[in-house]
Amino acid sequence: MSERFHFSLQATDGQARAGTIHTPRGEIRTPAFMPVGTAATVKAMLPESVRATGADILLGNTYHLMLRPGAERIARLGGLHRFMNWDRPILTDSGGFQVMSLAALRKLTEDGVTFSSHIDGSKHMLSPETSMEIQRLLGSDIVMCFDECPALPATEEAVARSMRLSMRWAQRSRDAFGDRPGHALFGIMQGGVTPELREESAEALRAIGFDGYAIGGLAVGEGQEAMFGVLDYAPGFLPADKPRYLMGVGKPDDVVGAVQRGVDMMDCVLPSRSGRTGQAWTRRGQVNVKNARHADDPRPLDEHCTCPACTGYSRAYLHHVFRAGEMISGMLLTWHNLHYFQELMAGLRSAIAQGRLDEFVADFHAQRAEGDIPPL
Repeated sequence: MSERFHFSLQATDGQARAGTIHTPRGEIRTPAFMPVGTAATVKAMLPESVRATGADILLGNTYHLMLRPGAERIARLGGLHRFMNWDRPILTDSGGFQVMSLAALRKLTEDGVTFSSHIDGSKHMLSPETSMEIQRLLGSDIVMCFDECPALPATEEAVARSMRLSMRWAQRSRDAFGDRPGHALFGIMQGGVTPELREESAEALRAIGFDGYAIGGLAVGEGQEAMFGVLDYAPGFLPADKPRYLMGVGKPDDVVGAVQRGVDMMDCVLPSRSGRTGQAWTRRGQVNVKNARHADDPRPLDEHCTCPACTGYSRAYLHHVFRAGEMISGMLLTWHNLHYFQELMAGLRSAIAQGRLDEFVADFHAQRAEGDIPPL
């Protein structure tokens, strides 16, 4: 097992890339989709079940874990991997996005952000230095820089000001991270939807030097067209020999479009959140199991899917347990959704390796355009 974190590129097809991120805790096949384990759990799933779907890496949330149960407590209990019984790689975000989206009474200064917990109102401070220390205590394999993420739409002046602050924080994050063999630090490119700002941000990050680079500040309300517009050029500003991570994306068609544009890693709560609200993602698009049309349907969600929800249960059963509020509903649909996303990533990796990505993507869109199977 390699003690050094590094990325090897195995194949390209157009802008799309297939490769491997090597870490002491195992390999991550790219393009990779990372299930989100916000509070040290992927909701409704056992860690071994998440692994069985094909996931190589999970994401944990610094903001949530620092508030509850606390980073020091997790460190005393042996670190996040042991705490949550996941022995493969973990990426932790820096907390910056959650401070923007969840925290109350936040106050931003050059030093960092003071905010009130959304759980109990207690006061906290996050800075590049404290974020690096919390992520060190958690023991994650991939650490994210602490950044400021403005909600879009925002004025170009506000986006520029925020990006330059994030770049100063990126340097402070790098300095505070120090030398941690086997662990990696990723920088985060900001700059909204403005090419000049994205390029300025990328140049600043490259000058500092990171083990990987994230494309931040997207999937925050700008819409798919604007996001793809940025992804048409932004990955090209980043080093080709390092992994590129698109934060917080997304729906299956977002994932496919991002991979076509050179993205290597993504994460999103969508598969698990959808699973708990009765929504399944299939190769023919979205299926809402709460719909009465499924009440007498003995067929599986997707006859070609090999997940437990599809091999063991009918649409009628999934409809029933959702309507009855049974816990197994969220468990089965989350497993199915995560399985579908990982199967999609495996298909993308294979298509890139074989040089037939365009054909794969055309087939992906054609199947989705057919819509769900007709009712009985």
